[in-house]
Amino acid sequence: MACTGCGTMKLVPNKNNSVSVTETQSNSCNKLNTFDWLDTIPESIHTSDIVEVRFKNTRKDYYRNSFSLKLNRNDIVAVESAVGHDVGIVSLRGNLAEKQWKRKAPNADFNLLKVIFRKATTSDVQIWLDSQLLENPTMLKARQIAAMLGLEMKISDIEYQGDKRKATFYYIADQRIDYRELIKLYADEFKVKIEMKQIGVRQEAGRIGGIGSCGRELCCSTWRTELPSISQTLVLKQNLTPNVEKYLGQCGKLKCCLTYELENYLEAKEEFPKELIELETKYGIAHPFKIDLIKRTVWYSYKIGSIDTHTEVSLDKVKEYILQNKKGIKIDKLELKVTQTEA
Repeated sequence: MACTGCGTMKLVPNKNNSVSVTETQSNSCNKLNTFDWLDTIPESIHTSDIVEVRFKNTRKDYYRNSFSLKLNRNDIVAVESAVGHDVGIVSLRGNLAEKQWKRKAPNADFNLLKVIFRKATTSDVQIWLDSQLLENPTMLKARQIAAMLGLEMKISDIEYQGDKRKATFYYIADQRIDYRELIKLYADEFKVKIEMKQIGVRQEAGRIGGIGSCGRELCCSTWRTELPSISQTLVLKQNLTPNVEKYLGQCGKLKCCLTYELENYLEAKEEFPKELIELETKYGIAHPFKIDLIKRTVWYSYKIGSIDTHTEVSLDKVKEYILQNKKGIKIDKLELKVTQTEA
């Protein structure tokens, strides 16, 4: 039986009428996977009752194992919700789950966490799967109703709760939307409790998925769950080509991967002089016009007679030339990779 949530997970029955996801199939989905390096240690080592549970797309939440259930990674569980119960898959448990919870919510109260009711029964799972089959038809109908009301919004995704008593409508809008009438129509049409949740274009890209310019699946649709705003200053700090369109992702915003190597660039930049000063040569002033942080080089431009000369100079040489200039010594010739063009 394939899980309609991702199209690859297969469910297997366990003892006591519960259901789990097979290890290989759950990893093939590659959605919100968490590596639990404590998973094989004895149960006595796990001193925490915190359990991380993953749901559709990029949603994860943390729960208390108040009933001391014997849970394993990939078990399907029924968890407490504001209305009825939801169904999700255990992705992390014990001490590592508690560390993740404290990292994401450092001031949260343990006693306010919702609880895990039970391991999902075959009946729970069947209702969960049936609700997932309703999501695409519901989304199409929801878009028609929103268009009928003339609302400037896009219904991006639908997520039914595991017991089919509630549905969350994720939408994108450029301005504030008054959806009070819309909720009434949705409730009459779909016969469930309605929750509207606005998301940004980054979140939508993570839900839709796709292939990035690197040739791999989008980070936001596979492993990245935190999607902060990416500023154009990251492009400038890394001394990249100031062509913003080159660094746009499928969401139309600057790519999240601009943050991955930022620390390396900032560390490399500390080795360069605060201001790239001009160098005095026997032929005139050499003007710096470009630096390469990773190669630790600076490009200079100066004239030798009527010839424009562009020279790439190593950072160590630049520092050496600066010291020579301070002593009043003019540089005979800038060294390293000289290319010449007629003026």
